[in-house]
Amino acid sequence: MTLLERIQQDLTAAMKARDEGRLGALRMILTALKKHQVDSMKPLDEAAELQVLNSLVKQRREAAELFRKGGRPDLAEKEEAELRLIESYLPAAPSEEEMEAAVAAAIAETGATSMKQMGAVMKAAQAKLAGKRVDGRVLSEKVKARLR
Repeated sequence: MTLLERIQQDLTAAMKARDEGRLGALRMILTALKKHQVDSMKPLDEAAELQVLNSLVKQRREAAELFRKGGRPDLAEKEEAELRLIESYLPAAPSEEEMEAAVAAAIAETGATSMKQMGAVMKAAQAKLAGKRVDGRVLSEKVKARLR
């Protein structure tokens, strides 16, 4: 079953259960995926689906942070609920040990010794963690810590 089919089934279940919060979030996910499909003019593959979902996760995270800073915890909680729902469709995140191992292997592979080579290390580390949900900010911090 493809991701679109799974989301469509969950959308139907949310409609039947009259779960408005979940229904709205699922509609938003489905709309983003279909928009990407129409814009790219080709069927979605797994990498494109992950890219769309990761961008939605990033948007929700930033919105929740801004709402908290703005004194709107009610809206921040809504964004975080949507974030958890989106994350349920993503593959598992790598553990700390897996990230550390990938960064170490990427540094060894690229022979990086300074911050100037951070881009190459990031690219190699992300390739090693392909298929997993990687937070670029966390990975970047780990690479910076190792290259200093």
